[in-house]
Amino acid sequence: MILRLPFSNRCSPVLSRIHISFISELRPSKSRRFSYSVLSKYPMAEDDVQRPTKRSKIEHGPSPTAATDNGMQNDDDPAMARESEASSAQALSKKAEKGKRRDASGWAKSRRGKETDKKNVGRKRRGTRIDEASAEGGEGAGEGGSVAPKGPRYPKRQCALLLSFCGTGCSGMQIQPNARTIEGVLFDALVKAGAVSEDNADDPVKVNLARAARTDAGVHAAGNVVSLKMITARPDVPDMLARVNEELPAEIRLWGYVRVQNSFNPRTLCDSRKYTYFFPSYLLIPPRPGSNLMRSLQKYAEDSDTDPTSTHPFWAGVDLATESLQDTLTRKRLWRVPSEQVDKLRSIVNKFLGTHNFHNFTIGKEVNERSNFRHMKAIEIADPAVYGETEWISVLFHGQSFMLHQRKMMAALVLSCRTGAPDSIINELYGNQSVLIPKMPSLGLLLEYPIFETYNSKVANEINKNLDPSHEGYRPPIDFEIYKEEIATFKQTHIYDNMRKIEDEFGIFDAWIRSVDKYGGDDLLYLNHRGVIPPESVVAKGRRRENPFKEHKRFDATAFPSDAKDGAAKAFIKEDEDSGGEDGVDEVEQQLSDAEG
Repeated sequence: MILRLPFSNRCSPVLSRIHISFISELRPSKSRRFSYSVLSKYPMAEDDVQRPTKRSKIEHGPSPTAATDNGMQNDDDPAMARESEASSAQALSKKAEKGKRRDASGWAKSRRGKETDKKNVGRKRRGTRIDEASAEGGEGAGEGGSVAPKGPRYPKRQCALLLSFCGTGCSGMQIQPNARTIEGVLFDALVKAGAVSEDNADDPVKVNLARAARTDAGVHAAGNVVSLKMITARPDVPDMLARVNEELPAEIRLWGYVRVQNSFNPRTLCDSRKYTYFFPSYLLIPPRPGSNLMRSLQKYAEDSDTDPTSTHPFWAGVDLATESLQDTLTRKRLWRVPSEQVDKLRSIVNKFLGTHNFHNFTIGKEVNERSNFRHMKAIEIADPAVYGETEWISVLFHGQSFMLHQRKMMAALVLSCRTGAPDSIINELYGNQSVLIPKMPSLGLLLEYPIFETYNSKVANEINKNLDPSHEGYRPPIDFEIYKEEIATFKQTHIYDNMRKIEDEFGIFDAWIRSVDKYGGDDLLYLNHRGVIPPESVVAKGRRRENPFKEHKRFDATAFPSDAKDGAAKAFIKEDEDSGGEDGVDEVEQQLSDAEG
C-alpha cells in the first residue's frame, strides 16, 4: 500500500521518503508485519540528501516484507511499484550475503532455511547410533547414507532399586572411569538384561543414575538404593528382576525395584542411614609396655597420679622380648573383654549422640565449615560374640548423614577406651582445635541401609490415598524389611564370613593397632588421662610437625593376595614406616564434594 500525503514546499526534504513499519496483532499467536511508504510529490535536492550513518536502517533499503506481502503494493503507480520491488530484491540479496546481519527493518532474522553453521559440533547427543555410524564410517555415515535401523523402543519408568553388595574388589560405590565399582557392574548388568536401551548404554547420566549413599572402596552394604529410568517390561524378558540378577556376580544382589516419582532423588530424599562397624575385642587391650605410644603417654602423664595402662594383666607374666607377633596375636584372640570395659565403651559412645561439629572426624575440612555438622540419632553397642577363636563387638550408628572417612569416630572410641582417656575427650574433639585421628580399617565397616521415612509417609498419605495398589499411579514404599531374611543370609555368606576369614588369615586389625602403638610422636597425646587436648598434638596450618602420624593405605583395603598364607607374618601387612602416608586434601577434594555417607 502506498500512501500519498500532501506536503508543502516548506517541508523538510528529509520527509520526502519515509518508511513506517509496525506489527498488528491479529491473533494472540500470530502477527503480521505491514510496511508503508510515504512519498512527497516534491523531490529532494541533491545537496539536501542526508547520508545515512553506518548503523542506520536506511542503508539496508526497504523491508523485504513490503514487497512480499499480498496487497501491499500500489497498483495505481506502476513506476513506484517497480521501484519498491527493486528495493526489496536488493534487500533480499544483501540478506543472503550477510546472513548474520539484521534485516532492513531492524528485526532479528529467522534461522529457518539457513545452512547449519559448524559451531558447537561437539554438542550432540552422546552415544546415538548415528554418531557411532559416523565415527566408524559405516553405513549411514555420510550424507544421503542410511542409518542402521534401531531396535524396538520400550517405555522407561523412574524406579528405585534395592540391592546388597560385598565391596571387596571394588573401588567404592560410585561409577569411576577405568575402575571396577558397584554402580559400574550394576549398570552393565542392566544393559545386558535389556533394562537400559542400547542408545543409553554409553552414559548412565542419560537414565538419571543416582544413589542414596556413596560407600568408600571395599566397604560393604547390606542395603542401598540406586535410582534410574529403566525399562521394566519387555516381551522378550518375562522376569526383569531375575534377568538382571543373572548378569550380576554373586556378591551383588538386586532384591527388587519400585516405581517412584520422576523427581525422585535417593540422596536428597534419604532421611538417615545406618552403619555397623565390627571389630575384634582385643583392640581394647592397652598398648604394649615399652611401645612408643606407651612411652609418650607415660612421659606426658609423669605428674599424674594414675596410669592404668602400665600393669594390665594381659601383658603381665610374659617375656615380651622373646614372644613372636604370631604368638601375641594368638593370645589376643583368646582374650575376652570384661563387662566393665564394655560399659565404658557405651559411656563414651553416648558422647556422639546429637548434632556436633565432626571436623576432626573427616579429612580436608576447615573448622568453621557448615557441612561438618552432622546429627547422630542413635548408637547401639551389642554384647560381644565369639566367632571361631575371636571375640567381636558390633557398633550400630544411625545418623542423618556421614562424611568421608567418618569411621574415625570408631578410632576415637576404641583408642580412648584402651588408653584410659575420659569420655570428656570426645567433647574436646568437637572444639576449634584440629587434631589427627587415625582411620579404623575399612574391613569392619558395613552400610546397613538408607531410610526413607518422609518419602514413604508422603506417598502413603498423598499419592496413594485413594489408589488401589494395582493402579498405574500407585507408588510402593521403599522398605528393606520386605527382604529381611534374604538380606540376613546374604550378609552372613558374603560379608560376615568374608570379613572374619580375612581377619583370621591376615590379622588386619592387629596390624593396625600395632601401627598405632609404634607411633611415638605428639599427634596422639590427646589420649591422656586428663581429657584435654595438649598444644603439642594440635595440627595447625603452617606449623611443621617433627614426627607426624602416618596413615597406611593398606588398611583401607578389603581384598588381599590369595597366595599369602602365613597369618600375621605375611609381608603384605608387616610394619613398614615407608609405606603409606597421610591422605592429602588434594587427593580427596573431588570426593568431599559428594559427602553423602
